[in-house]
Amino acid sequence: MPHPLYIVDAFTTTPLSGNPAAVCLPQTPVEADWMQRVAAEMNLSETAFLVPEGPGTWGIRWFTPRVEVDLCGHATLAAAHVLWSRGGNEPVLHFSSRGGLLTARRETGGRIRLDFPADPPAPADPARTDALAAALGDRPRWTGQGRYDLLAELGDAQAVRDLTPDMAALAALDTRGVMVTAAGDPHGADFVSRFFAPGIGIPEDPVTGSAHCCLAPYWGDRLRRARLWARQLSPRGGELEVDVMEGDRVGLIGNAVTTMVGELRA
Repeated sequence: MPHPLYIVDAFTTTPLSGNPAAVCLPQTPVEADWMQRVAAEMNLSETAFLVPEGPGTWGIRWFTPRVEVDLCGHATLAAAHVLWSRGGNEPVLHFSSRGGLLTARRETGGRIRLDFPADPPAPADPARTDALAAALGDRPRWTGQGRYDLLAELGDAQAVRDLTPDMAALAALDTRGVMVTAAGDPHGADFVSRFFAPGIGIPEDPVTGSAHCCLAPYWGDRLRRARLWARQLSPRGGELEVDVMEGDRVGLIGNAVTTMVGELRA
């Protein structure tokens, strides 16, 4: 039986920008090995697989071309966009995942608000800072450790934009990925970032929702604001709003655009 398959550009209103994710709705039970092989075939940062669990509730799993990951923002945004585009009328969608219970809510103007766990960074061990600085080719102002990733703050947005890290050295670090960030830019963002995860098959991710679970509380504390505008400076680029909520949650708010609809017949 063919499996519906979509490609959606997340955290953008412009097709062929933002972060593309594949979204697959298996019509029969499937194994993790099959999902991993499909994700390798798609060769995008993440492919999301959705299984219905009840009214408005879905199980969700995410795979890079190489591994399964515990949390992914842009593919969850893409998944919610797909479910509503298929005629779903639930105002809130619930996703059970390895990263916990997540929700997606429709907002005005076609935007989608994700409710994700906050991940405020702690100071990184100095030895890790040295290794990270060598891999980046730039000495961070501050280095932190989140649940999944390392965070490096550089001097300004231009330093983030111009960075050309050593991918082999980044892949050798004991971390899922590395967020590189700086305050503001001339185009109005409160902070900018880039995200590298060559160790899991993603040299540079175009727009990384889950990284903003760490970036949002970091910059919210630094700038003393709860709602912030963020821009990711990858070649494709993307934008989102982040909302540091009460307790241990973060809102990730953005748009999505479907670019391909088809069937997987494997």
